[in-house]
Amino acid sequence: MTDQQHPIIPSPELVQQWRDSPEYTDGKRKLVMVTLSTGKLQDIATKASQWGSDQELEACVEHLKRIWSPSDTIDSLYTARRPKPPSLKEQALEAQQRMWDGGVTREDWELVRRALEQLDD
Repeated sequence: MTDQQHPIIPSPELVQQWRDSPEYTDGKRKLVMVTLSTGKLQDIATKASQWGSDQELEACVEHLKRIWSPSDTIDSLYTARRPKPPSLKEQALEAQQRMWDGGVTREDWELVRRALEQLDD
């Protein structure tokens, strides 16, 4: 799960594609208006994506409230569209299962080690 990405966060490749899109070039070279690190650009794109998707979710919820509003349906919508990332414990348990199944990776060992380091002595 550690190498999977939350569906609302744009991938670095997508941010780069946006950055390199024709509207930001003069046909020959990139137009530079502001200098940003790749990390900062990724952060801005992530926040913009999350803001936009939050606006869409709120509009969907308002629509549901108007046409049919059982609170469990609205809660279910929030849960489905804004899933909480798995905790370190949940990730470690998934890694342990992969180890048990024989599909262990170095990242799985690192994940279990980090989870164990979180435990009190």
